[in-house]
Amino acid sequence: MNKILILCVIVFGISSANANETKTITPQEFGNAVVEMPGKVVVFLTNEVEKTKEYQAESWANAKQQTAQNWAQLKSLFGVK
Repeated sequence: MNKILILCVIVFGISSANANETKTITPQEFGNAVVEMPGKVVVFLTNEVEKTKEYQAESWANAKQQTAQNWAQLKSLFGVK
C-alpha cells in the first residue's frame, strides 16, 4: 500500500511540475494552425475510411470461411452430400 502511495505522489509531482510550464502561442502560429486544420481533417477521415474498408473486407472473408465450415459440418452431421 505504501508503494502505491509513493508512486502516486511521484506521478502527481511530475505532472504538476509539467503543468507549470506554459507555452505561449503567437497569432501567426494560431493562424497557421487554423489554416492547416481542414487538410488534416480530410486526411484523417480518408485514412479512417480506408481502415474501415480493409477491416470490413477481412471480416467478410472470415465470415464467408466460417459459414462454409459450418455448412460442411452440418452436411457431414446429417449425411448430406
